[in-house]
Amino acid sequence: MASTELELADWRARVAALYLSDVDLKGFRAGRDDLFGNHPQSPIPANERASFAGLRYFPFDPGARVEAELRPAAGQLVIDTGGPDGKITYHRVGIAATPWGELTVWWIDAYGGGLFVPVRDGTGGHETYGGGRYLTDTVKGTHGRGLVWLGDGRVRLDMNYLYNPSCAYDDEWACPLAPPENRIDAPIRAGELVYRMP
Repeated sequence: MASTELELADWRARVAALYLSDVDLKGFRAGRDDLFGNHPQSPIPANERASFAGLRYFPFDPGARVEAELRPAAGQLVIDTGGPDGKITYHRVGIAATPWGELTVWWIDAYGGGLFVPVRDGTGGHETYGGGRYLTDTVKGTHGRGLVWLGDGRVRLDMNYLYNPSCAYDDEWACPLAPPENRIDAPIRAGELVYRMP
């Protein structure tokens, strides 16, 4: 039997492969459903996987894909994950001006590092998870869909790829949530819906 660590490494590899694949949004969502329903490292509680019917999403919205200038930003933020990871330091990479409001792109200051964009928008707490969703967390392999560096100080943000953190499915998980500067009032009706209806 594979160790938990090897299962987790396999989960992350499969997530990264899915994000970097050439499947369209429909194929991408089907791939996530397969992972969430069948992989031993799925955040869906083990006792719910047999009846798991798939994640729920807003319909695709072409207007949820935008390009934005990423202006440099300095400073850091320390977030206590509340779990075994303890306190993690995040450094500001830049601030993207989007139609919904400004969003800070973070760099996770941990081994290997990675980009992180948590977002809590006006749908939080009723249509989407109350703690917010993630647009990207490259430490977890979510490369190349939600946030893409275009060069020359610009990024493409595709809110159709907003997804719930693991703690949205099971209270056993601890997740860093969107800090105040990534909480916006405007609703973003794109990406993943709340797992369980409130």
